Amino acid sequence: QVQLVESGGGLVQPGGSLRLSCAASGFTLDYYAIGWFRQAPGKEREGVSCISSSDGSTYYADSVKGRFTISRDNAKNTVYLQMNSLKPEDTAVYYCAAGRCGSSWPYWGQGTQVTVSS
Repeated sequence: QVQLVESGGGLVQPGGSLRLSCAASGFTLDYYAIGWFRQAPGKEREGVSCISSSDGSTYYADSVKGRFTISRDNAKNTVYLQMNSLKPEDTAVYYCAAGRCGSSWPYWGQGTQVTVSS
C-alpha cells in the first residue's frame, strides 16, 4: 500500500524553525520527485518546494526562497522541509506529494498543521 506520512508540524513563534518530514512506505521514494504544498484557511493550495528524483534539483516558491530548504534521504525513504525564519503567513496545513516537479502528483500525504503565532 502506497503511503506518505507527514510529521513535524506544530506551533512556533515568528522567527522560529520547524522541520517537516515526509516518510514513504509501500514504494521507493527515490524514483519520484517529492513536492511540498500548503493550504491556508480560505486559500487555494500552493506549491512550496520540490526536489527532483533524477539529480536532486530543488525548486522553491518565491515566498519561501532563502528560508526553506528541501532535502531527501533515500536510505531512510524520507524527504525533509527545513523551515527557518517562519512568519505568520506560513501558517497552513502542509502536504507532501510524490510525482514529478511541475507536473502530476499521484500520491499525497494527509497533511500536518503548521501554526506561526506569538
